[in-house]
Amino acid sequence: MSYYTRKELDELHADIVSLAAKASSASNADDQRSIVSSIEHCLHNGYDRRRICEKLEKYMEPKYSSRLMDRLQERLDEYKRKNRKRAGDGNDMKSEPTSEAPKKSRFDMVTTSSNGSKVALPPPTNILITAPPVLSTMVPPASATATSSLNSNQIKLMMVNAQREIEERKKALSQMKGKDPLLASLQHPPTAPLINQSLAKVTSDTDEKAKKIAELQAQIRAKLSGSLGSLITPIVPAATTERPKPLILDEEGRTIDKSGRAINIPTVTPTLKANIRAKKREVFNKTQQHFEKTSQEDTLKFFDDRINLKPGSRNKRALRFHEPGKFQQMAERMRMKAQLERLQNEISQIARKTGISSATKLALIAPKQDTPDDVPSMEWWDSVILTNDLNTLGEEGNIKIRQSAITNLIEHPTQMKPPNEPLKPVYLPVFLTKKERKKLRRQNRREAWKEEQEKIRLGLTQAPEPKLRISNLMRVLGTEAVQDPTKIEAHVREQMAKRQKAHEDANNARKLTAEQKSEKKIRKIKEDTSCGVHISVYRIRDLQDNASKKFKVETNAKQLHMTGTVVLFRDCCVVVVEGGPKQQKKYRRLMLNRIKWEEDLVKGPDGQEVPNSCVLVWEGTSQRRHFGEIKFKVFPMEKMAREFFQKHQVEHYWDLSYSGAVLEASTDE
Repeated sequence: MSYYTRKELDELHADIVSLAAKASSASNADDQRSIVSSIEHCLHNGYDRRRICEKLEKYMEPKYSSRLMDRLQERLDEYKRKNRKRAGDGNDMKSEPTSEAPKKSRFDMVTTSSNGSKVALPPPTNILITAPPVLSTMVPPASATATSSLNSNQIKLMMVNAQREIEERKKALSQMKGKDPLLASLQHPPTAPLINQSLAKVTSDTDEKAKKIAELQAQIRAKLSGSLGSLITPIVPAATTERPKPLILDEEGRTIDKSGRAINIPTVTPTLKANIRAKKREVFNKTQQHFEKTSQEDTLKFFDDRINLKPGSRNKRALRFHEPGKFQQMAERMRMKAQLERLQNEISQIARKTGISSATKLALIAPKQDTPDDVPSMEWWDSVILTNDLNTLGEEGNIKIRQSAITNLIEHPTQMKPPNEPLKPVYLPVFLTKKERKKLRRQNRREAWKEEQEKIRLGLTQAPEPKLRISNLMRVLGTEAVQDPTKIEAHVREQMAKRQKAHEDANNARKLTAEQKSEKKIRKIKEDTSCGVHISVYRIRDLQDNASKKFKVETNAKQLHMTGTVVLFRDCCVVVVEGGPKQQKKYRRLMLNRIKWEEDLVKGPDGQEVPNSCVLVWEGTSQRRHFGEIKFKVFPMEKMAREFFQKHQVEHYWDLSYSGAVLEASTDE
């Protein structure tokens, strides 16, 4: 891939944008801009097709990038063909300068001659061009040289234009020789009166030509640029050229002109780099001071005392000394704290030995009895036989009773169905022995065979084909097998394969799907808890730091489809699980046998390490479930844990577990 200039890339920019938009229609505008910039960068650096495709694969798929490169290559080839065609047209024009006018360039200049016709001035070249000798006016040679920015085609074109201009000048000179009386007089000297007439005519012509030359000069100055104006010397007649005025020094050494006026000549004095930098620094400091002054004025103008701003400059940190006696006070405070802890430990040990601490904790755990606010004057069963109330007395001083309410009838309470009894009667299944099961299966098959034979005898179904095997081939077929044994063997094997396929299809039809298998497995694990839920409460000394045992407790409960909760508290972690009897049996074996709790050492209430333990606190049944999916709950205070159980109406689980933990801690000490 060739290198492309910025000018060529600007011409190709619109085509590249359209190709990128077509190739990446699913991308957004930012991706399309990235694709266009990446393509232009690669073309400018001359990357080949493979590297450009690698660049484009960041923004699109490989198949789209290769398709975009194919279209881009076609567009670049078309652009190169147009450039070659344009260059070929320019060469044809140069090869035939006489038949067709050359293409104008920006170096060609058009001026107006004395007779009103337009004359094209050649571009600046290394060839010295002289004007015709009219009134001794000579054009000095041009001191311009071809610039390095001109290429070979432009230089050739300039040479052709210069040669053509020289030829035109020669033709103009030859025509002027016949028309100009001055030149004619030089060739053929006239007489005296004719000379006087010709001289007068020449002077008038020279004035007109001088005016035209001045107009021509003004037009050239207006059309020429600064660079081209320096390459061509204006044609000025000798009579109108202004020479520089002479400079004169007066007595004081000042420069004056002819009129005596002083002339100020600018002098450029060389200076050092250091002085230039110092002057620039001074100017910068002045502008910086002005900017700071204006910024301070703005801050003062818009200042809010409520906003805390950091100071602009960082203050130096000063030395800060401690007051005398500071560390002594800290040491005294630490000693007093250590002494207080030691006294508290001694008091707690004495309380544990006497049992005061455990009794206090148990008293706090025991729930308060809810006493009724008002006691009724008499119970409902007494209101049936009493006359008024207990305060109503008879003549003998006893409570007055209505004798008519007492009869020989007995009031029985309403009989209610227990909640854990099933609605439908449950019958015990009949379990047969192996011999009985075989006999029953044999009888069933015999009955089915008799029924099938009866249908064949009545003509309801066709008789089945004989069950052929390789072993009974000769016995069943006889002579048919001898006549064509190969055909008979193929028929027998086909029948065997057919029976095998029918057997496998029947097995596949009876086979359970993956969903049915999972449902069957879950149905076997789950138990019917509509008549009652079996609940177990376990107490663990510490379960917070052992991640593996926490995982086992949670995962096994979920696998057995049990509900419950795990409450984590210091020195007392409670696990409550709800499910059926079989589920409880498996989970009990996990908690009490399979998990080795004694392997872990935990800190006891006195700070010493003791082996961990798990105890079954209580197990029983409930009418319904109190918890959902098993989850871990962490509580820093005992009151919060009890409120959690109280929220689910089973606060007695926590009371049993925590009281057992307190008694166990007191017995260990």
